[in-house]
Amino acid sequence: MFRNPYEGFPFPIYNDMDFISVQRQRNAQDVMRTFRSQNRDIYAELEQAGINRGVADNLLLFLINYIMNQTDTNRPPRQIYSQIRNQFPLFNLMARQFPMGQNEIDRFIVRIIEIILNIIRSGQPSPGPGPAPGWSNWEDLGGVLSTAPAVSSWAANRLDVFAGGTDNAMYHKWWDGRRWSDWESLGGILASSPAAVSWGPERIDTFVRGTDNSLYHKWWDGSRWSDWESLGGILTSAPAASSWTSNRLDVFVRGTDNSLYHKWWDGRRWSDWENLGGNLTSSPAAVSWGPNRIDVFARGTNNELIHRWWDGNRWSGWESLGGVLTSGPAVSSKRPNQLDVFVRGNGNRLYKRTWNGSRWEDWQDLGGNLDSEPAAVSWGPNRTDVFARGQNRNLIHTWQGQ
Repeated sequence: MFRNPYEGFPFPIYNDMDFISVQRQRNAQDVMRTFRSQNRDIYAELEQAGINRGVADNLLLFLINYIMNQTDTNRPPRQIYSQIRNQFPLFNLMARQFPMGQNEIDRFIVRIIEIILNIIRSGQPSPGPGPAPGWSNWEDLGGVLSTAPAVSSWAANRLDVFAGGTDNAMYHKWWDGRRWSDWESLGGILASSPAAVSWGPERIDTFVRGTDNSLYHKWWDGSRWSDWESLGGILTSAPAASSWTSNRLDVFVRGTDNSLYHKWWDGRRWSDWENLGGNLTSSPAAVSWGPNRIDVFARGTNNELIHRWWDGNRWSGWESLGGVLTSGPAVSSKRPNQLDVFVRGNGNRLYKRTWNGSRWEDWQDLGGNLDSEPAAVSWGPNRTDVFARGQNRNLIHTWQGQ
């Protein structure tokens, strides 16, 4: 006889009609309603894993009621999950019946708890972390970061994230289209956040400031990671990197005079450093949306966003794009002649400003609670992923599109 995997679970199992008919506290109803309306992607993932809608609803309702009635909502999601597992051994037994690996189950439930916490903290029946249409709620990807993250993508539905760890080495975590890997150490001793870019399939180039303030470079060639190489210079910020064609790299840093400096790999050799001027108060950010095109951003002396670009023939002057930045910017491009710039602003929230091909749109508040500058990448014409360090020094992630 088939054994019911949910037998003995620490909350009752209802079908959809029973669930709707049960009387709940008003605030729990609001949280549940908000979750169901704003997180259809989670229901879809659960259904793909073989977990039906009724079971999913009851899992969510249990977590909502537990968090609202039995825990401190200021605690980190992973601590709350550990508390639930310790208090309800049957929860662990039930979870093992899900057709998922244990790491995937843990990540999924921590993500659900984080979304519930953000809804509860907002104090209203609308989601706090991702108020803009089309953006996901923030998810917790764990880790203990000593720097802001960097991200690159070498194929559709592929993400590679890099950050400094507690030992100041560089760590790497990737999404392969189905799941997130564990963290791996790539060594080194970082004195800044890393930068990462890809110029082709299975190619990744990463850059950091070393303890001697020089630029260091490490790359993945499709089969192995290189050793670290020193590219010289005297950096006063983390680097930024972009690529506008195969085997081309453009790296940008802030120098000792707060000017922007540029060094490039042309497929055969590294150039000398060139001074592009400006007066930067943050690390730069850079992206290319087409051949021979580069856009560079930074925070200016009035904490505003500043921008300079290469059009294939010459560098523009610096322009101010306004805003009040509390970090360096990040930039991504999902199609030619479009730019999405992300910054941490007032309240440690994520803000976005978009160049739509003809004009700069107004700033848009994307919520969140960031403890670092963001990192951003696009792996397709309808997809953008943004990462940052969260208030618990963990990696957090939000995205738009499919």
